[in-house]
Amino acid sequence: MVVVAGLCQLPGLTQAPITSTDAYRYVWDGRVQLSGHSPYGYVPLDDSLAQLRDPVLFPGLSPDQRSGVTGIPNDPAQLPVDDPRTRINRPGVPTIYPPIAEAYFTVVALFTPWSAGTLGLQIAAALIAIALTWLLAVQNPRWAALWGWSPIVALEASNAAHVDVLAALFITAAVVTTARRPKLAAVLLGAAGSVKLLPLLLLPAFRRRRPLVALGTFIASYVPHVLAVGTLVLGFLPGYLNQEGFEDGSSRSAILALLLPPEARQVVAAVLALALAALAFHRARRDPIALTCCWLYGAALLIATPTYPWYGLPLIALAALASRPEWIAVPLASYLAYASFGHDTRQGLIHLTAAVIVVAGLTIRHQLVAKSGLTAPPFPANTGERDESHRPRNLGRLR
Repeated sequence: MVVVAGLCQLPGLTQAPITSTDAYRYVWDGRVQLSGHSPYGYVPLDDSLAQLRDPVLFPGLSPDQRSGVTGIPNDPAQLPVDDPRTRINRPGVPTIYPPIAEAYFTVVALFTPWSAGTLGLQIAAALIAIALTWLLAVQNPRWAALWGWSPIVALEASNAAHVDVLAALFITAAVVTTARRPKLAAVLLGAAGSVKLLPLLLLPAFRRRRPLVALGTFIASYVPHVLAVGTLVLGFLPGYLNQEGFEDGSSRSAILALLLPPEARQVVAAVLALALAALAFHRARRDPIALTCCWLYGAALLIATPTYPWYGLPLIALAALASRPEWIAVPLASYLAYASFGHDTRQGLIHLTAAVIVVAGLTIRHQLVAKSGLTAPPFPANTGERDESHRPRNLGRLR
């Protein structure tokens, strides 16, 4: 199982990232931190960091040439996404990545020669994907293949080196350890949120697993950076949310966009998100935590409909952990939506199709259970002191 997962990761290492240029930003952020500067306080084109440029990241701008950029622009959200002088996307704005992601970039940069470009990060992401395959195989070898042998994982880990694979590892470790060591599980969830913010959406599922510890871990990771750069620690996150349509709803919630204008879309999306969080909080008492995390994370993606397929990497791991393969339709739909960027109706229909597949899968499963006459016993993992959900095969058991 794990050996085959490793073989699946090898082809992606043979070429530069295909699906995005995010890995070049990762390389830059790690390099900036090793030089003693903060990626929250500088933009890649800043001439103050000209000595960190190399032909891999800046094929059109040498250390001796001036870009004309100093400091952080007043309105970075209005800057173009790409600049022909560099492979780094949004080179005129500071980073958006949280602190543990930045620490990861720095560690990898420490062991990666500049001439290797993104290869160090690609190898690191491949190793994380393989490690996660092993962790899932310990729980259930059959379902671990859903992650370890997935073409999506191979493409977005060893090739694109997306940091979401690290978030997936932390989330899975949090779910697996929550029964025996709830405080450690909370720390791991907070760490996942400090890699990519989306994992914080799973807090309602950890209602009895010290969610305050998770939030404390997340906040604590920011403290050194706040002390160093103050409010600049937000980086380009506000501008990114604006550019990506999260603030006005103009290019998000593609399913709701089939029926609603942007303003109403935002309200309905917020109401749905709160309702799902409340439902997860309620169901956490009786359902396996892997199952709750799976549908909560997947539903969040269906509501927000980000067009970036790598956002679905944690969902693939959770689907394997909970034995719910129908949720793979969500990241698969994101690839089609990614290729259809700019065609709003088409994107909405693609995500709607994924939602229909998920609902159909859930319906068929419940019908099969009902016809078989099976009943599910209560899950002590979520209700009482005799918590045994750490046992393999129990995390995603049918109800």
